[in-house]
Order: sequence, then C-alpha cells, then structure tokens
Amino acid sequence: MDQYPQAVLFDRDGTLIRDVPYNGDPSLVTLMPGALETVRELRAQGVRTGVVSNQSGIGRGLLSWEDVAAVNARVEQLLGRFGTWQLCPHHPDDGCACRKPQPGLVLAACEALDVEPSRTVVIGDIGADVDAARAAGASSVLVPTPRTLRAEIDQAPCVAKDLAGALEAIR
Repeated sequence: MDQYPQAVLFDRDGTLIRDVPYNGDPSLVTLMPGALETVRELRAQGVRTGVVSNQSGIGRGLLSWEDVAAVNARVEQLLGRFGTWQLCPHHPDDGCACRKPQPGLVLAACEALDVEPSRTVVIGDIGADVDAARAAGASSVLVPTPRTLRAEIDQAPCVAKDLAGALEAIR
C-alpha cells in the first residue's frame, strides 16, 4: 500500500497483549512486543484504531462483563484510547454472527469508526481473525504466536513476524 488504511482493528489476546486464557485480572495484562510503538505510529498517521475480540469466557460463565471491562481499561491505560471496542461475549456453540471468524465484530467496528471495510486492516494472531476480515471485506495481517496453526499461517494472505512487520506490511 502507498498509504496507511483508514482504520486498523486489532485482536486483543495474543496480538496487543499476551494471551492469558479467560483473563479477568488487569494485573496480568502484559503488552506484546511492539504493541505500543505500532499503535502510536498508526495514531500519529491519523489512522483510526479499534479492538475486535472474542470473549467467550462471558458466555462460558468464567468471566463477567465487569472483568472484561477491567482488563480492557488496563489495555487502554497502557496503549491509550481506542476508537471502538467490539466484543463477542457468546459461547462458541451459540452460532452468533459476531464471533470471529464471522464478520460481525469487524463490520460493527467499521461502522463505529465510520470507515469502509475495504479501507480497514485487521491484525490478529489466528486464522479466525483473518477469516473475519475477509468475510467483512477488510484486509488482514496475521502475526503468528506459538498457538497459531501452521495451516492458518499457510492460508493467510499476509503474514508478519511481529507487530513492527505488520505495520510495514500495511503501508
């Protein structure tokens, strides 16, 4: 790309912060390497930022909305305010339209940020993030972690080794 997209949507766990399964404790929030620099650069360039995150711990009865909100507030303490937070609280078996890989979270975030999906990039660490972007008409960058499956890496249209690489890929 010759210019940044209008918006970049980040997956939360495993992308912006280290993945602690079903985390409801803000003290366990640790930034992924390069998260602060990446978010700062995008904002400095006028790119709108948001978060799209499956939070099935709510639907599973392991977390409350308040737990998730407390963790999200800690993320914003560390990274600054995001233009939108779109969360899916549903259990994976609920069949909702918002849970990634469905496009609902991405489409809702684009609407909240007043951007076209075609001018939006989703950055995430698993295939569901890439698939949600594709289903919504957005672009994606996969930043693999140890939990990313080899098939997800092979099928992703764009893969970066880290968030700094993702930033380079979307320019």
